[in-house]
Amino acid sequence: MSLEEVINTYYGELNDNDMHILKYILNHKENCRDMGINELADATLASRSSIHRLTKKLRFSGYSEFKVFLKWEEANSEETGDYMQQLENDIEVTLKNLGSLHFEPICEKLYHAGRIFIYGTGTAQLTCAREAQRLFALQQTFVTIIYDKTEFESMLKAMVPEDIVIIISLSGDTPSLIPHVQQLTARGITFISITNLKNNKLAQMSPFSIYAATSTTHSNNGEEIVSFIPLTIALETLFRKYISYKEEQIEK
Repeated sequence: MSLEEVINTYYGELNDNDMHILKYILNHKENCRDMGINELADATLASRSSIHRLTKKLRFSGYSEFKVFLKWEEANSEETGDYMQQLENDIEVTLKNLGSLHFEPICEKLYHAGRIFIYGTGTAQLTCAREAQRLFALQQTFVTIIYDKTEFESMLKAMVPEDIVIIISLSGDTPSLIPHVQQLTARGITFISITNLKNNKLAQMSPFSIYAATSTTHSNNGEEIVSFIPLTIALETLFRKYISYKEEQIEK
């Protein structure tokens, strides 16, 4: 999703001041990707709070995530045919975004969870889920994999508010997933979304969203090439942050 598409999606919530800031960003994207919030505020004659509110309206967690999105958009738009460069760009943007995310509240939830479930919406996502299950088992933290929609529906009936669910979805916009997420929300069950770095329904509904930058490129014969390495990096980062949090709690 491009910035223009994001703006169109939430256009009805934007005021004249918001549009003034966005007009500057759209006309100076290359510079804005590296601007701090103070620099952008000076350039647009707006306040820091105005820019922060704007990013919230566009459904970003804040200015840091918005800036990462601009960099990801740049990398995703480069149709150079350099497959390795595309992968390197995705990994770089993913690591920068993860570096700006405050993991402590997520780790606290995992540490105090009654049970942890993990669900991947496709074959590759389930591979990521199995690796996460293996990693957490190393810390004697046992994760139950939910393998399909039918199993999800069955397990939902036995879940309680003390449980936590990790959901891995590339697009974050799988229609069949939304009813399950709505049930989790209604029953007070916390869930963590791990999705591509773009505005999506799952991330909007989740109290804790982790993003990975995964671009789609095409080979000369038209085949799509999508790497799930950034999603794996996101899960690995979550695991390592969890180890640090757990050790701190034990020391206390």
